[in-house]
Amino acid sequence: MTPQQFLNHLKQQEPGPACLFLGPEPYQRDFCRRALLDRALADPEERASGLARHDLEESSLVAVLEDACSLSLFSPRRVLVVSNAEAALPRAKGTGEDAGARSADSSAALARYFENPVPGVVLVFEASRFDFQGEDKKKLERVRSFYSAVPVVVEFPHMTPQHARQFAERLARRAGLEIAPAELDQLVEALGAEASRIALEIEKLCLYAAGGKPIGAAEIAGLVPEAREATIFALVGALGRNARGESLDVLDTLIRQSEYLPLALSFLATQFRFALMAKEARLSSAQQIQGHFAKLGMQMWPSRAEQVYQTVSRFSRKQMAAAIVMIYETDKALRDARPDDRVVMEDFILRLTAGATPAAP
Repeated sequence: MTPQQFLNHLKQQEPGPACLFLGPEPYQRDFCRRALLDRALADPEERASGLARHDLEESSLVAVLEDACSLSLFSPRRVLVVSNAEAALPRAKGTGEDAGARSADSSAALARYFENPVPGVVLVFEASRFDFQGEDKKKLERVRSFYSAVPVVVEFPHMTPQHARQFAERLARRAGLEIAPAELDQLVEALGAEASRIALEIEKLCLYAAGGKPIGAAEIAGLVPEAREATIFALVGALGRNARGESLDVLDTLIRQSEYLPLALSFLATQFRFALMAKEARLSSAQQIQGHFAKLGMQMWPSRAEQVYQTVSRFSRKQMAAAIVMIYETDKALRDARPDDRVVMEDFILRLTAGATPAAP
């Protein structure tokens, strides 16, 4: 079950005797937990006496189930939130007979409880340690198998970049925040497509824009602490468009923020290599560029594909090849003893933008 399906389920009926929250994504998990508490323990006084929290790193599953079976004098409805649910699983071989016996007791107690669950009590098991990919996938399946008696399982995988982009767009639209698609892409990419960080930063941007101020790449760079790459991408984009004045302005921001300038050159080198590949493949639009690299197994944001296309449009093959050499020389100069990083980078920008003219794809 997806988080949205779980929320719809809560709107239609009361929570069941238990649910398993499976996966590492924290924002949607917290949202669903709050929604469940609002449904099961709507009254604040009832919640104060009816909500209990357990950690299976500190207590046993048997003790949690015993608590669920205990009658409360203050609240007929109860919710038990159980974190680190993975800790109840059988330990690896060689951990001792006692650990194996405890795990067996937990499994048996869980099966017995769900044969006749306590009315009015909701158990929420949260297993957030493992992901749905790589080596964690088998471990997650073990958790799912152990809690197979739990009737409702809600999955919380890490958001894909596409889902994070849609999530950010919904939040921005709901908050009335006007932000261009390219800047929204930069924000999501800079925050690692993490929903909780995206929600927090969009809230901050909304406060900034309350007076009608526009939100652009410079504002994101200045207001979002994690958006170092957003500023760097702004420089990459400006150089790719052959915008000398804008490039110098963004460079000034990077220097004032004491950013690591070789990182900007690394991203820029990647962009020119992509552009050179697109030029050789005779790609004539951002959509073709995005599709071409997707076929090569290289996922690319639409805004990045547009940046690559702009570079293809403004630089000839010879100029792009020269730019890659120029980037290498500048990177080497930044790492050598020199009087000032600004001087090295400004000289690079002036040389790069001096000979670039619009070129046919």
